[in-house]
Amino acid sequence: MKTLSVQVEQLWVPDSLDEEGAADFLAAVDVARQVRVQTWGNDDLAYTPEEFLEAFNDPYERLVVLLAKIGPNIVGRAGISMPLAENTEMAIVSLEILPRYQGGGVGRELLDAAEHFARGEMRRTVLVETHHPGAMLEDTDGRVVAAAHGDGVLPLASREVAFARRTGYELQQVERFSSCALPLDAALLQQLKQQAVEVSGPDYAIHTWTNTCPAEWVHDMAVLEDLMGGEESFSAYGSGDGGGQAEDARISDVGGDDVRGDDTRGDDARVREAETLASGSGRQTMVCAVEHRPTGRLVGFTAISILGHRDDVVFQDDTLVLQEHRGRKLGMLIRVCNLERLALEQPAARRLYAWNAAEKDYMAVVNDALGFTTAGYTGEWRKQFDA
Repeated sequence: MKTLSVQVEQLWVPDSLDEEGAADFLAAVDVARQVRVQTWGNDDLAYTPEEFLEAFNDPYERLVVLLAKIGPNIVGRAGISMPLAENTEMAIVSLEILPRYQGGGVGRELLDAAEHFARGEMRRTVLVETHHPGAMLEDTDGRVVAAAHGDGVLPLASREVAFARRTGYELQQVERFSSCALPLDAALLQQLKQQAVEVSGPDYAIHTWTNTCPAEWVHDMAVLEDLMGGEESFSAYGSGDGGGQAEDARISDVGGDDVRGDDTRGDDARVREAETLASGSGRQTMVCAVEHRPTGRLVGFTAISILGHRDDVVFQDDTLVLQEHRGRKLGMLIRVCNLERLALEQPAARRLYAWNAAEKDYMAVVNDALGFTTAGYTGEWRKQFDA
């Protein structure tokens, strides 16, 4: 395809979708939807217009969107997410180009503009994600690029991989994208739950809630969330965005029975703030936590997100178990208990999505046992600019 004449401009964000002049906003949402359909075969991972509008109100992350236009038509967009609390030197860029305009220089124009914008905001590290259907890794003839961290690889034959390398990005890590049909078999869940209970023993108790954490557990949840990932993890027990609409399920290598001591204090108020933000968007969060009875402390949790504007697709958010309590099938136990609740309380849910590291980590084993199948992979690419 010949190089196209592209104009790049910043998206104006309306106060409401009914506002005059919201046409470009709605068109930008549809561009991303079409790209998701091309990549995954459905629009499960696409923002609705309402969800996209809400994304601009995140107090912990600034979102700016650049549009690529050919004449009056929007043919692509670049989302630039900039953390406002931690990692303030970083910008995360997502690119979506309409299928019929890919290969004509639109992506390069958008990426150059996004990098220029990010550098103007004093962001020195730019991360870009690429998305790859699982079938792309089935027959690579060994022609792959390896991630700097973990065991993940991506195919050199991929157009997205070639683009990222050509524009100076280095592959940092690869996450596996999985899904499973709902509801899960009740007999399977009961079997996995019984196995986990037998291994974990009597020293652990399960606690569940939806949306609002009981007051007695707020501080423990704040500490666990801090350990999970700091500032960015307070978005309703996970930091998924509309590009992926989900957050990876993982067991985090953190530990120490003194996590509630004076030297490590979670921000209890921010747990409540995150709950308020989630409920304001109509999003529901189902949480299952595990208490260590001898200490009376929460030592792990898992969460599932139900979006406010559709209930047929749900997302597995973070799963964490403190390191010294691992090896007791607690990750499996809390995941299964939460899935049993999901079947009872959200009968309209038809598909569950999750991300985990490409290498065979513990949560990948849990997902496999639950019946998840690999749908694809997400590559995280990094480019560093001089100060």
